[in-house]
Amino acid sequence: MRELEPALRRRVERGGRVFVPYATGGHPAVTPAFLQGLEGAGADALEVGVPFSDPVMDGPVLQEAFKVALADGTTLASVLDLVARARLTVPVAIMTYLNPILAMGTSEFLGRASGSGVSAVIVPDLPVDEADHWCGEAAEHRIETVFLAAPGTSSERLGLVARNARGFVYCVSTYGVTGERGELSGTAHELVEALRPLTDRPLVVGVGIATPEQAAEACRFADGVVVGTALVRPLLDGDIDGALDLAERFRSAIPTGDPA
Repeated sequence: MRELEPALRRRVERGGRVFVPYATGGHPAVTPAFLQGLEGAGADALEVGVPFSDPVMDGPVLQEAFKVALADGTTLASVLDLVARARLTVPVAIMTYLNPILAMGTSEFLGRASGSGVSAVIVPDLPVDEADHWCGEAAEHRIETVFLAAPGTSSERLGLVARNARGFVYCVSTYGVTGERGELSGTAHELVEALRPLTDRPLVVGVGIATPEQAAEACRFADGVVVGTALVRPLLDGDIDGALDLAERFRSAIPTGDPA
């Protein structure tokens, strides 16, 4: 498996910005070939979500994708198997709520995740101040833990997130659940600026990035973007080519740092 943070740092250090597309694991359209297609569209890393019945952070589009995937029998184990079968050359971060991990067992999950080629895990309902044991065990399996930072977070807590995050800091651009927004929220810039003095890890903005133009705007102050709902929406209609074409448009809007 490839380490997440070094891969993102390489992009940023040569003047580019990172592109991390999201896909809902277990949705019928999200096959190994589709994940390979996202890599081919220029992704620096992939975020693969594990469907959950009570996704407190996720908006209507992702909830619908979760519903379809769960009805199809998707489990945490089957999402890990999907990642393994995709045999990607870019890092993969799994996004899952805590309950599926606890149901499998933390050690079992981390071992299987590592064996499947997973580089990092995002657990949005794991508080950073209760995560010491998790972080230690994850590090033993060479799994990086990505923590989220949200608007309105106190400076003390931002410092805690900055010190404990590995891979990147997931900067939540706005209040509320995932989903497209008509414009990029000003809170995204404020959050990134607040974190800059606290860490040298990549600061990547997600939640609400609806268009390539918004991604380009975010990349003027952040180190990259996570794009989820905008790419999942066409998959709900079975438009796999449309989702991959859109991923290419996002990548084209984001600086690569590569020689012209």
